[in-house]
Amino acid sequence: MPKVLISDKLSEAAVQIFRDNGVEVDFQPDLGKDPEKLASIIGDYDGLAIRSATKATADLIARADNLKVIGRAGIGVDNVDIPAASAKGIVVMNTPFGNSITTAEHAIAMMFAVARQIPAADASTQAGKWEKSRFMGSEITGKTLGLIGAGNIGSVVASRALGLKMKVIAFDPFLSADRAQEMGVEKIDALEDLVARADFITLHLPKTEKTANILSAEVIAKIKPGARLVNCARGGLVDEAAVAEALKSGQLAGAAFDVFSVEPATESPLFGLPNVVCTPHLGAATTEAQENVALQVAEQMSDYLIKGAVSNALNAPSVTAEEAPILKPWIELAEMLGGFAGQVTDTAIREIEIEFVGRVGELNLKPLTAAITASLMKPVVGEGGVNMVSAPVVARERGIKISETRKDAQGAFGSYMRLIVVSETQTRSVAGTIYSDGRPRFIQIKGINLEAEPMPFMLYTTNTDTPGYIGALGTKLGDLGINIATFALGRAGQGGEAIALLGVDGGLEQKMLDEIAALPQVTQAKAIVY
Repeated sequence: MPKVLISDKLSEAAVQIFRDNGVEVDFQPDLGKDPEKLASIIGDYDGLAIRSATKATADLIARADNLKVIGRAGIGVDNVDIPAASAKGIVVMNTPFGNSITTAEHAIAMMFAVARQIPAADASTQAGKWEKSRFMGSEITGKTLGLIGAGNIGSVVASRALGLKMKVIAFDPFLSADRAQEMGVEKIDALEDLVARADFITLHLPKTEKTANILSAEVIAKIKPGARLVNCARGGLVDEAAVAEALKSGQLAGAAFDVFSVEPATESPLFGLPNVVCTPHLGAATTEAQENVALQVAEQMSDYLIKGAVSNALNAPSVTAEEAPILKPWIELAEMLGGFAGQVTDTAIREIEIEFVGRVGELNLKPLTAAITASLMKPVVGEGGVNMVSAPVVARERGIKISETRKDAQGAFGSYMRLIVVSETQTRSVAGTIYSDGRPRFIQIKGINLEAEPMPFMLYTTNTDTPGYIGALGTKLGDLGINIATFALGRAGQGGEAIALLGVDGGLEQKMLDEIAALPQVTQAKAIVY
């Protein structure tokens, strides 16, 4: 009988689900607060069920000799070292959809609170004052709500706002025109246009490299005078100091924050300002949401430990034991192709087309398609918001069409995969195969042939095929202190469009990319990180 440790507060109903499924449970809800004691006993368990208090660090995982699965009741997995778990063969699961309604409702509640100054009015009235004229509010009806992020939670907020007779506009690079129409919202292509039009602005994004500080001081300066800002998504998406200045100047009429750049937030430039509503990360804090995610994680972990079924795994495909060794290199290739396309695509994706050519078409394609879709969408959706199981659902929510095609072997390679991404502005493709050494290779980008092995840090450029480009690029990288590990080139034809894909020995900062893009031959320069 497998044995699961629950080291955080979880519903008694979840404990019973484990038992009903034939899993032995050790329920110690305060153990997560004592990492030393937890580490001393973790080796006795097959599963670890947690919320946010337990920190599944690399050190803890190193001592978990029998652990097979970590289940996070909730979406955030910042407290789990996923690479360490993956290296040890431990499946990490979360419950990405259990608290969507609750979080969306909190955003709406915060919008009402800041529109009518409810917290300050309550404090004043309970202090024995009657300052009716002091708390002049603003109606919600007829106002424009600007959504930054229109995925699972954002779409729920949009539906509630439309019910309140608001006009809803949305900025989301992955939101298609068809999905926007289905939601009843107006798609906005530029963030600056959204903030200039919206009376209320709400954020519904994960914090990723692309979304960090998305509301910078420069963007905040372009917000419509008198607008109100709500952040119930993630700390670090907004420059809080710039928001404080906008409130002091009167450009912003109010702000409501449930999340902060540093948590627990014991101090903030927002604290103490008039018409600012702050709550301690309560987005998912309802009885219903806590129950939902607890029951879900218990079901998922039980299914895995008893039946071998994998659901909502962040680091493992949904495959059988027999398929795993055959599919593993192809899944790596799928993630490589999707990750590349996701990092070079800047506009909303409408379609994902995947061609399976030759022998690969005879395999179980579901995990391959899911791996491509998940890695394609992670740069925007974030690690916790999409995985191989949830990727098709997340894609459907954004109105993205996914199609698969099997083809007979053709060309120089007996078996390969091609990913074609159709966005609102262009169609791009990338193809790859598995070489005899079992490792993935790029074999084509934008229809241009080349051969390149993926590396942790890569530079991708599109350029004109003119003499001296290789020397100019090499000199520029040398000036920037960037060491080249591999260098692959391809071109459509003499003097036409060309591409370069380089492996480099470190990350590329934006200012470096700007200098590379300034070379006369370069039309685009992108950093690719795996």
